[in-house]
Amino acid sequence: MAIAEQLTKINRQLKNKSYKLTAQREATVRVLLENEKDHLSAEDVYMLVKAKYPEIGLATVYRTLELLSELQIVEKMNFGDGVARFDLRRDDHEHMHHHLICSECGAVEEILDDWLPELESRLEREMGFQVMDHRLDFIGKFADCSKGECSRTRKNVS
Repeated sequence: MAIAEQLTKINRQLKNKSYKLTAQREATVRVLLENEKDHLSAEDVYMLVKAKYPEIGLATVYRTLELLSELQIVEKMNFGDGVARFDLRRDDHEHMHHHLICSECGAVEEILDDWLPELESRLEREMGFQVMDHRLDFIGKFADCSKGECSRTRKNVS
């Protein structure tokens, strides 16, 4: 989906909750859309927004990210490095996608397939628990990192 279409969809989501897509919110969302695979921290988002809109403040970016998180437009997560990161939720998935987190190089790779429907059904059947959402992170080492031949760049870590 093109960025303009995604902005329109997010604008609709905001309007449905009685919020407006202000210029500051749009700039923040645009940075998230343009860097969708990077799992940016609030500071990363701020620096990218500030490059285009020098007048924007860090507090505005923080408030925008928190609002988008509350409205479930983005997912706020921590990959074990103590930094909150933000990841857009995808329309084509019922649940948040999963991640592989390399403890050696710090790379984060996404798993877009949902491997948990069977487990969710079992939880509902056996425990009477209906899963509304889930997120799964696998922490380990990629094979090439274990051999000292890591081809990944240490991305997603400030």
